[in-house]
Amino acid sequence: MGARVAVAGASGYAGGELLRLLAGHPDLEIGPLSAQASAGTPVTAVHPHLAGIDGTEFVPTDPALLADADLLFTALPHGESAKLAAGLPAGLKVVDLGADFRLTDSGDWTRYYPTAYAGHWTYGLPELPGTRDEIRAATHVAAPGCYATASILALAPIMALVDPADIVIVAASGTSGAGRSAKPELLATEVMGSMRAYEVGGTHRHTPEIEQALRSERTVAHVTVSFTPVLAPMPRGILATCTARLKPGVSTARLRDALARAYAPEPFVHLLPEGRWPGTGATVGSNAAQLQAAADTHAGRAVVTSAIDNLGKGAAGQAIQIANLMLGLPENAGLTTHGVAP
Repeated sequence: MGARVAVAGASGYAGGELLRLLAGHPDLEIGPLSAQASAGTPVTAVHPHLAGIDGTEFVPTDPALLADADLLFTALPHGESAKLAAGLPAGLKVVDLGADFRLTDSGDWTRYYPTAYAGHWTYGLPELPGTRDEIRAATHVAAPGCYATASILALAPIMALVDPADIVIVAASGTSGAGRSAKPELLATEVMGSMRAYEVGGTHRHTPEIEQALRSERTVAHVTVSFTPVLAPMPRGILATCTARLKPGVSTARLRDALARAYAPEPFVHLLPEGRWPGTGATVGSNAAQLQAAADTHAGRAVVTSAIDNLGKGAAGQAIQIANLMLGLPENAGLTTHGVAP
C-alpha cells in the first residue's frame, strides 16, 4: 500500500480528474473524499466514468475526517481552502489547487479577490528553476492556475530576450475551467458555435500570478502583462498565445534555443519541431505542455504558443506531479505525456 491521500472538493471537474488519475497511480491510495453538498452520495453518481471506485461515498468537508491521510488535495472554490487549512494539523501535507495561497503580495490579493488575504505557500510550478527543491521541502504547496501555467511556461525562458513591460497574452479555455456550477452563460446553447472574451482589461485573477512568476525570472522589479481570457466551445484545454516586444537582434532561432535549453530535461514540457504549432487536442488527458515560438520581425514581437489540458497540467495532473515530489516518489508516477485522440 502506498501513501494515503484525501481530496476536498472531489465532486468538481478538477476533483474528478484527480480521482481518475489517483485510481491509476501505482504509489498512492485513495482516502477520504469530501464534497460538502454531496456528502453521503456515491462517487459514481457524480462521476459515472469512475466505475473502479464504485461503493465509495463522499464525506463532509470536515478537517478531522480529511486529516486521516498522508497528503490532502484541496480542490475548492477560491477562499474555501484557507478556511479549511485553518483547521488542519500543521504537519499534514497539503496541495491546494485553488488561488488562496498563490500570491506573495497581499495588495495583489486584495485587488483581485473579495476575501481576506490568507498568506503565501510554496508556489508549485516544478519547471521553474529551483522550485523542485522548494516543493520537496514544503509541507504546503499552492498549485498554479491553469491559464498561469500555460502562460508562464511559454514566457519564463525568454524573459531575457524581451521587454518585460510589454507582454500580451490571449488565452482560450474550455468550459470546464469555469467549474461545475450551473451558470446560464455556460449552457451548451450559449457556448456551442461561439467564442467570447471575458474579464477584459486586466481584471482576470491570473494576471498578478503570471506577473509574480515572471518577475522571479529576471532581476527587474516590474513586469506588465495584458491578459485576455477567451471562452472556447470545448470541454477542456487551454491555448495561450503570448507575445512580447523583442530586444534588438533576437531571432526565431534564439527564442527556440532558450525554450529548448530550459525544457530539454523536462518530462512534461515539449518544444515542437519548427513550423508545427500546438493544439489543445494533443494534450487532452495528459500532463503535457506543448510549445512553439517565432520571432515576428514585422511587428518586432516574440510569439510563443502554449497548449495544455486545463484539468491536467493546469490542475489535477500538476497537483499529482507536486504531490509526487512532496512524497519522495518518481515525479512522473501516475502521469502521462500522451494525449487522447481523436
